[in-house]
Formats: sequence, C-alpha cells, structure tokens
Amino acid sequence: MAGKKDLERLRRRRRRKQRIIRATVHLFVWLGMAVLYYVGFSVFFDTPFEYQMKHSTDRLRREYEALSARYDSLSTVLGNLSERDRNVFRILFESEPYDFDSEHEQRQSSTYEKIVGRSTRQLKRELRERVSEMERQLETLNASYLELQARIDTAGRRCDNIPSIQPVINKQLTLLTASYGMRIHPFYKTLQSHQGVDYTIPEGSRVFATADGVVRDAAQRNSTQGQTVVIDHGNGYETSYSHLSKINVRKGQTVRRGDIIALSGDTGLSLAPHLHYEVRLDGMRVDPIHYFFMELTPTEYQRLMRIAQTGMQSFD
Repeated sequence: MAGKKDLERLRRRRRRKQRIIRATVHLFVWLGMAVLYYVGFSVFFDTPFEYQMKHSTDRLRREYEALSARYDSLSTVLGNLSERDRNVFRILFESEPYDFDSEHEQRQSSTYEKIVGRSTRQLKRELRERVSEMERQLETLNASYLELQARIDTAGRRCDNIPSIQPVINKQLTLLTASYGMRIHPFYKTLQSHQGVDYTIPEGSRVFATADGVVRDAAQRNSTQGQTVVIDHGNGYETSYSHLSKINVRKGQTVRRGDIIALSGDTGLSLAPHLHYEVRLDGMRVDPIHYFFMELTPTEYQRLMRIAQTGMQSFD
C-alpha cells in the first residue's frame, strides 16, 4: 500500500510540473506575439501620440510657410514704397542719394549674424514680430505717401513744369558718359566742376524738352557751349541743352515735355559729338539725374546712380 501511495504522489508532482512548464511556455508565446504585434503596428500605423506630434509639426510647418510668404510680400511692398518715397524726397529736398551697395551689404551681414545659432521657435517668434512691425511701418509709409500724393495733386499742372525725363532716348541707360560733380576737363586736364551731365550720342540725334516751358534763349553762339537752347519752366526751373548741331525752336516759343527742340552735335568746345544737359533751380545748377523720376523705375535709378558714381570723363 505504501508503494502505491508513493507512486501516486510522484505522478501528481510530475503532472503539476508539466502544467507549470506548459503555462510558462504559453505565457512567453503570448508575450512574443504581443511584442510582434506592437512592432508590426508601429511600422505600419502611428500611435495616437505619434499621430498628434506629426500633425502638430505639419501645422507648425504650414504656419511658418504662410508667415514666410506674408513676410516676403510685405518686404517687397515696403521696399517699393521706400524707394518711391526716397526718390520723391530726393527731388523735393535735393538730398544726396544713398550708397545702395554698401547699405545692402551691411544689412545682409547684420541679418546673417543675428540668425546664426538661434532656435526654430525663436526665429518663428521673431519673424512674427517683424511681420507685425513691417505692417505698422507699411501703414505709416502709406499714410506718408498719400499725404505726399495729395500735395502733388494740389500742385495741378505745375508738375508738368518740373524737368522729369531724360533729354535723349536712353532706354538701356548706356549713353551717360559724364555725371554732375568734379571731373577732369578734356582739354585743360585739370579738375573742374562739371555742372551737368553728358550724353554721348551720334550727331543729329533728337533732343527733347524735359518739361513744359518757354524758350528763353536759342543761341547760335560762338562760345565754348556751342549752339545752346535754354528753356524757362517757371517755378524757378530752367534747363539748358548745349553743343547742338541744329535748333528747332525760337526765343519766346512755348514747348511741351517731349517736344523735339534740337538735334545733337559737336559745336563749341567739345571733345566729341555729345549733348551737355543742365538743370537749374532758383539759379543754382543741380544734379539732373535726380530729375528723371518720371521715366526711371527705382531699379533703373539705382543703376544710373552707380554709373554716375564711377567718375567718368567729361566731354566739354
């Protein structure tokens, strides 16, 4: 009897051990299946947290792109308004133009130094602040422009009496050979004040009145200026056109902006065929380049100013 009980007890222990082993194997199998399921789900599907983070990043990216596009648009508009404002004030107040190249390079260098090492969040915040500031500046500039435009409108037709175009056809801006300022005289070889601008053009080229006015002088003079036309535009403005080959107007004649008043030539003390053009305001000679605002865009004006700053040789 004792042997049977021991045998039965041994069988029960063996069955219990087998059940424990089987349960342990089943547990590891289920754990392995759960891990595989999680890995497979993560590969093909986003978890709720990943989905939320991904869509949050997409929203931030879209918002940043929208702000960048808005900033670029405002920057372009502000630049155009600034250039138009500067150009008009140069004409009204005879102020010296900016050195566009140096100013642009300094702005670029300063901008790069400021953004290096900053985080995306900080750049985004600063971009939003700059957009808001540019909107405020745009409103101020627009108000200033509207006020200036109103003043111009009140001037009526007197605006037609302000010299505001080039006296020759110079669409490519390549004919200007000497600008206003101190230049080497072609004959005396000394540094002298050149109080106008020279256009190198073939003899017989058309010369246009740059504003409405009355011919004050149409001289077939035997002088260093050669044949010359002087137009009185009123409001203190006069223009002078020298070294002409033929004069098409007479003293006292009324002319309009764009009328052909003469043909260019090589008369007087002249190095080669060219036109010498001057603008006078209240008896003082001023730089004619500042008075081409009706014909030149801001970009063309900047280009012509760079050409004028190269220190060219005068022809008279």
